[in-house]
Formats: sequence, C-alpha cells, structure tokens
Amino acid sequence: MKRYFFIILCLVLAAGFVLDGIPAKKEIRVWGGKANDFTDSDGNVWYGGQKEKQEWGGWIEKLPRTAEVRTLTADAKKLAKEEGYDEDLFYAVSWAAFPDVVKVDLNTGKGVFDVTYLVGEHWSPNNRGFDIMIEDEIVEALYVTPGKDEIDIKRYEAIEVKDTVMSLVFAGNAKTGKGDLNAMFSGIEVVPSKLAVDPKQKLTTTWGTLKENRRD
Repeated sequence: MKRYFFIILCLVLAAGFVLDGIPAKKEIRVWGGKANDFTDSDGNVWYGGQKEKQEWGGWIEKLPRTAEVRTLTADAKKLAKEEGYDEDLFYAVSWAAFPDVVKVDLNTGKGVFDVTYLVGEHWSPNNRGFDIMIEDEIVEALYVTPGKDEIDIKRYEAIEVKDTVMSLVFAGNAKTGKGDLNAMFSGIEVVPSKLAVDPKQKLTTTWGTLKENRRD
C-alpha cells in the first residue's frame, strides 16, 4: 500500500511541474478602430485594435480600416450599461473592404476561453453580413449587424486554444443576402472560460483525495 501511495504521489508532483511550465491563460480585451489603449470604468485595459505584433497580439496580414460610430441610440446606451460595458467601446470599428477580411491573433496562452464580440453599426442598417470565425471554426454564420447607431453583443463559450494563440477572422459572406459585406468589430473580450476546470485546482483536489485515502 505504501509503495502504491508513493507512486501516485510521484505522478501528482510530476504533473504539477508540467502544469507550472504551461503559459498562464490570459484575459485580453481589444477595441476596434483605435491605436491607443483604453481603460474602462472597471479598470480593464482594452488594447488598440489597430496595432500589430504586440505582446498581447494584434492584427495580422492587413491593417484594418477604421470608421467612427458618431452617435448611439438611447437603447444602445442602455444595452451597453446593462451588459456592463462602457459605451465608449462602441464608437469606432476596425473593418475590411470585401473581399478583404479582418484578422486578429491574440496571445492567450493554451486553454479554454469565453469570447465576447462587441459591435456598433455606423453605416448599414441591418444590411451588413459576414461570418465570425474563432480558431478556424465558424461560431456565428451569416451574422447581420444591427441598425444604424445600434449595438450588438455576442458571446461564444468554451473556445479551446490548443497552441498559445487565438485566431479570429471576420469575413464578409454573400450568402447573407446583404448589400454590405464589409466585416468589422468594435470590441473583443477574451477571458478564461467559466465552463473549464482549472488543471491546478484539479491537481489540488487529487492531492487532497490522496491524503484522505492515506489516512484511511
């Protein structure tokens, strides 16, 4: 029995060393249409989406274009507040002229994440259609943005990153039947998923179970 316990203990400790070598999962927030960073009312930093090759990531392949959302409706402001986002985040977009696409890489580290997409519509009322892809999977097919000066917030849970970089692509799709296929975003928020189990927490639980069994 002692030998069995010793072997299991060695395996648990070895797993701990391996986990310590895994890059920590990161929270990353990006706001579109801006090169400067923004700190929201909760103290969260939103990195400028018009930057590339930053420590946190950035746009890849082609610099997105930018546009301003000059006004927001009262309903849009109310929705932003209810969802816990500063309305400042919705006043600009990073966009691409179809058939170009918007591509962003985020250095999240390996893990499982929840992703929130934010957008404010500056031009095409319910007439802009594109696909939203994360990690080469279409998470929102044939997406259509809201009315002019309105906002939208979409959430995608439990997105797995198997390497250390999360890839996002916003690509116009004619199958939407819309007249504007210029894809865009106002904000991207990535946080460790609430649905995922922290491996270190699982390791702690395993060690606790071993100690209980040892006492028995």
